[in-house]
Amino acid sequence: MAATVVGPQRLDPNTLAALAQRRLDPLEKALPPGSAGLTAAEFLATDPRLSAFATPLLVLEASAINANVARMAEWCARRGVGLAPHGKTTMAPVLWEQQLAAGAWGITLATPSQVRVALAFGLRRVQLANALVDPVGITAVSRALDADPGLQVLSWVDSVRSVAAMDAVLTELRPARPLTVLVELGAPGGRTGARDLSTARDVAAAVVASPHLHLGGVAGYEGALAHDASPAGLDVVRRYLRDLAALHADLAGTYEVDEVVVTAGGSAFFDDVADVLGPLAGPGTCVLLRSGAYVIHDDGFYRGISPLSRHGDTPLISAMHAWTRVVSRPEPGLVLLDAGKRDIPFDEGLPEPQLAADALGAPARPLSGEITAVNDQHAFLRLDPGTTLDVGHVVRLGLSHPCTAFDKWREIPVIDGTAGSATDPVVVDLVRTYF
Repeated sequence: MAATVVGPQRLDPNTLAALAQRRLDPLEKALPPGSAGLTAAEFLATDPRLSAFATPLLVLEASAINANVARMAEWCARRGVGLAPHGKTTMAPVLWEQQLAAGAWGITLATPSQVRVALAFGLRRVQLANALVDPVGITAVSRALDADPGLQVLSWVDSVRSVAAMDAVLTELRPARPLTVLVELGAPGGRTGARDLSTARDVAAAVVASPHLHLGGVAGYEGALAHDASPAGLDVVRRYLRDLAALHADLAGTYEVDEVVVTAGGSAFFDDVADVLGPLAGPGTCVLLRSGAYVIHDDGFYRGISPLSRHGDTPLISAMHAWTRVVSRPEPGLVLLDAGKRDIPFDEGLPEPQLAADALGAPARPLSGEITAVNDQHAFLRLDPGTTLDVGHVVRLGLSHPCTAFDKWREIPVIDGTAGSATDPVVVDLVRTYF
């Protein structure tokens, strides 16, 4: 068997420190004119207030992020499972580092370009939750592994054809180290993954026969099989997870690494993953969740479906909100806000109005109403009768789906506290994303 080589579960401190010295670009839509010519550290040293920023604006709350990271780390430790959070949610190395510092095994990514970001920041344990069949991506990962004996990169395969595609590139490269892959089990109607156990076993046999690949475990994603926590949906999820456990048992004795990885678990059904797959953890076998949305959470889809909400446990907290401004009141009861599809997520539910204020940073008051539609740069807000809101006032929106909130912003201000309770809070950090 090949030894599983692992490095420190942290990012490179020098690369992280360089983020504070990056020169801010005031053309970034999140940054105010006062940031021009300053590094991030210099700008934050001025103790900028929220009122210095313009709308629309995505804002993060440090206290909520801290609570969510600690909550999930404690939950995983109590359930005896590891966590390789999906970094594609935020693509923010500074947040990855916080997750790693709380005990995460490593970071999961979705594409070779995302892996490139992770390696640039010194990540030593990476899971690519996807098939690595792009020749440029295969070459980059293989060369990185050969250059760094302490680096571990796992990727997935779900067909004999994907094994052949990797072999074709690696045969030309003649790598010093094999690539470790996990066999992905899918399900009819799901996303990727071998559609049945027999096919998955054939894929595993092709991996073992390859001179350039090592069989390192099994992988799957249950989140594509159910979109609610109804009894019927949960039954589908659990039956699939039992099949994944059966595949792991079938492949016992053929694995080519010292530490086998069994991984599943998005942000909706990670409790079921821990129930079904958690008992597989032990000497030589690591069970990893890949939940990613928990670090930010939301006021929509994940608020309703997260196990920590559904089971009456201590829930996660939404750490993101959008501040928007009223730009038009063209007819009674209708308000147009200055945030649209280019600024706020809309794919897993429309934003919800929460607070209103006369100006950004001014005392806020509860707001009732409904966002009925979003255009590229506008949101349609229908107000409840008797609600006072005028042109120039600002509205805080609760958002659904952090993955499609973060990808719209390259610099995201972080406040220390809740914008709804702290008048004109200080911006204590700027989170840089790499989408």
